[in-house]
Amino acid sequence: MARPNPQTELHETQAAHPYVGMWVTEDGYVRHELLASGRYDEARGDRESAYQGRYEITGDHIEYWDDTAFTADEDFRDGVLYHGGMVLYRQR
Repeated sequence: MARPNPQTELHETQAAHPYVGMWVTEDGYVRHELLASGRYDEARGDRESAYQGRYEITGDHIEYWDDTAFTADEDFRDGVLYHGGMVLYRQR
């Protein structure tokens, strides 16, 4: 019998997650995209892909592992992402 692959299961879960998509600050300076693959790509001002890495969401809590070894954990509250002292809103 084949053993389950936790990474595949994670990606399938993230792909269906309602928080996947683009999140932006009110002024549009920070654009934080949560990709369905379990990766994120963050742009700041004119600097595209300023930060990239992977993430996992559990409930309304998100944990990040940046490709440069930086880690962070933040929360979604009432449809808003509070991330590193910033407030990001879902872009439709």
